[in-house]
Amino acid sequence: MYQCPKCRDEEGFIITREDGTEAWKFCECAERKRIERLFKASQITEEFRKKTFDNFDVEGRPQAVKDAYEAAKEYVADFENIRHQRRNSIALLGVPGCGKTHLLMAIANNLMQNGVGVLYFPWVEGFNNLKANLDLSEEKVYRLQTVTVLYIDDLFKGREKPTEFQREQLFAIVNHRYLNNLPILISSEWDFDRICAFDMAIGSRLYEMCRDYAVLLQGGLELNYRLSGEE
Repeated sequence: MYQCPKCRDEEGFIITREDGTEAWKFCECAERKRIERLFKASQITEEFRKKTFDNFDVEGRPQAVKDAYEAAKEYVADFENIRHQRRNSIALLGVPGCGKTHLLMAIANNLMQNGVGVLYFPWVEGFNNLKANLDLSEEKVYRLQTVTVLYIDDLFKGREKPTEFQREQLFAIVNHRYLNNLPILISSEWDFDRICAFDMAIGSRLYEMCRDYAVLLQGGLELNYRLSGEE
């Protein structure tokens, strides 16, 4: 039984042109399968694939959250125009629980639906994975450097000060993407002042890449939807 009876899962078929010559035509299922492969390669979980702009509730939320929502939507709308420029990235920074991950996931899901490859890298789990098998770390870092769009979630989470290993690998990743105009999506509880104080080379590059789409969410418990009793 074929998933696509039209092309018999070949993702295309031969057609005869008006002049009698034959040509290969991609089936409409080919793009759908390509997008499915992008989602699978992204390492984004099924639960996170449900995060969209439509199910992000801004009703009654603080202005900073609304600003982040608008910035995320504007980023997606402008992505094709800026993706090959230096200032092609977005950073949502500030207190936990205000929806940073949801909004950046909405961006990632939207980009993949439009055929753009994204790789999700949760800071703590990602570095644990890198250190678990150092023989493969070079290959994994290369993928983080070269994927079309890299999403680093919870940058610098978990420690007062990142380790030298984390610092060195992050610089290698950010510098490569900076020099090659490859976009990064970033969420972090650190603001750019703190990132630059920790490492000016990393912070200044990230700031330049994200400066057109950077939102700092500052405030108290009113920003944390988890504490508001909302779902």
